[in-house]
Amino acid sequence: MLITAAFAPPTEKKIYKKNISTVVIDAGHGGHDPGCIHDGVKEKEVTLAIALAIGTKLKEESPDIKIIYTRSGDKFISLWERAAIANKNNADLFISIHCNSTKNTSISGTETFAMGINQTAGNLDVAKRENQVVLLEDDYLTRYEGFDPKSPESHIYFSLFQNAHMEQSIKLAAKVENSISEKVKRPSRGVKQAGFVVLWKTKMPSVLIETGFLSNPKDRAFLSSKEGVDKMSDAVVDAILDYKKSYEAVSSNKIN
Repeated sequence: MLITAAFAPPTEKKIYKKNISTVVIDAGHGGHDPGCIHDGVKEKEVTLAIALAIGTKLKEESPDIKIIYTRSGDKFISLWERAAIANKNNADLFISIHCNSTKNTSISGTETFAMGINQTAGNLDVAKRENQVVLLEDDYLTRYEGFDPKSPESHIYFSLFQNAHMEQSIKLAAKVENSISEKVKRPSRGVKQAGFVVLWKTKMPSVLIETGFLSNPKDRAFLSSKEGVDKMSDAVVDAILDYKKSYEAVSSNKIN
């Protein structure tokens, strides 16, 4: 067993910032890591299109927000680097965009994850698929403090790690799912929790959005279309702005 005490919950003191001023948008996969591929549609291309659209629209709607992309082109970025980019820039939110895949091609819809316990086998499967990316990195056992994506036990223990910003992450995730369901009319599979490496070391509210199943023909056609990119990005932007409004109202009272 390679799991160590490094997986204990963080003890950092909660700091309430008055404004949401910096948002990091993370397009999943990239470069020699294509993500899932179905009928020629690559996850890395869909996630980049949606991520860039979110950033552009968010800046238009709220010019005071600083937008940072973990990648703006077809480049491989390791999972630890994605979190490091957010932490280095003292980001207020981390939004990771992904696409789902499963053997059952009838399954469709979105689901948004926060860091936390793998409450179902399905959640664990999604986390295991996304976490496999670390195998493309050098010295991953050292980099991720003993986490081995090939070990079932490693995933189980890792899933017990609780993000210091879990409550706010879940609130943001709920707004994302509600916005997509209401505005895009896509089936929502709800807000979930699982042990995603990409969310592990972020020091701010963070969510991973599975925008749909590329294994499902309807989801795939929608997500790979201009209409799909526009509608999905619009819904995510609306959710971020809704969260920003509610967060700033509450945090202002806590600071004052």
